[in-house]
Amino acid sequence: MSELEQILAPHVSSGAIPGAVAVIDRDGRREVAVVGDAIVGTAPMTEDAIFRIASATKPVTAATLMALVDDGAVHLEDPVREWLPELSAPLVARAPDAPAGDVVPAARPITVHDLLSSTTGWGFPSDFTLPAVQALFPVQLDGRNVQAFPPRDRWLRDLAGVPMLYQPGQAWLYDTSSTLQGALIERITSRPLGEVMAERIFAPLAMHDAAFHVPGAQRHRMTTLYQPGDDGLEPVDGPEGQWSTPPAFELGNGGLAMTAGDWVAFGRMLLAGGVAPDGRRVLAEASVRAMTTDATTSAQRAPARLFLEEGQGWGYGGSVDLAAAGPGLVPGRYGWVGGTGTSAYVTPATSTVGVLFTQVNATSPVTPPWMVDFWRYTAA
Repeated sequence: MSELEQILAPHVSSGAIPGAVAVIDRDGRREVAVVGDAIVGTAPMTEDAIFRIASATKPVTAATLMALVDDGAVHLEDPVREWLPELSAPLVARAPDAPAGDVVPAARPITVHDLLSSTTGWGFPSDFTLPAVQALFPVQLDGRNVQAFPPRDRWLRDLAGVPMLYQPGQAWLYDTSSTLQGALIERITSRPLGEVMAERIFAPLAMHDAAFHVPGAQRHRMTTLYQPGDDGLEPVDGPEGQWSTPPAFELGNGGLAMTAGDWVAFGRMLLAGGVAPDGRRVLAEASVRAMTTDATTSAQRAPARLFLEEGQGWGYGGSVDLAAAGPGLVPGRYGWVGGTGTSAYVTPATSTVGVLFTQVNATSPVTPPWMVDFWRYTAA
């Protein structure tokens, strides 16, 4: 076995993960490891296996919105109420721990920058017991259950009825802003999110399997998703499950399925300053720089530190390593993880794209050992 396979294989043998595809692309020189099973006991893992990537979708959604910024269709300082009128007069909890109903009007409109930097005021902090967070849970559902979400317009109306936890721009909060980015893209273009992504991102980068559902002809490559249980890994969604049909709402926060190679292609575009392999420009260099630069302050991140490792900030759609404060963290590294066992980052300092895709639901915000081992190796 290769060194990378030797790192991952023990985690399969221990039952921690069913299988995995790992790719480390250092300026076009690839190291690939394929271990374990796509469906335990039935189908071995293959390099072209398709995974539910969950929140590793977030950087792709941000890139798609930045493509519209490049076009001049929308600007970072624009209030989103022009396209999302449901959010034109949001209410905000008087204080984060204020009782339900103790609200004040938003001090200013929500902007496109707020959505991209996850500082809208809606989203998850470290403390899930706060009344405004409890009110958000029935609306911002678990993104791993894509078929549970209602259609976009109903979801927006439901969200408008939930008070924001913080004023716009005041705090970085997790997840909801990325869902809103997808809704904004659809309203600006009057097209489905997946169709816009396909035109602006997937086609130029030959990301052939990236989509919000897996068509029948490719479903034999779809992995089964597992959940840790009392007796080991238990299947929770199979190839004929939630990704076999189009969802009512294509989720910019975590709805994509793709191969590890697809995300590598996306990462290489970022490292090339927004240029595709054939020379076509996908994003302006300034847009890539904005995505991969920390857009938050320490004070903004403080309410939701649960979701970021020590030494990480947040750009547009993904985290940015600010210091080598933990295993695998490299200053300037950009990307994100997904709650289905996915992890994907670009490291400009070494021109490296690292992607580790497996298919096991996260049950804790703590980075699992197999992911730590992969990123430690990638950074070496």
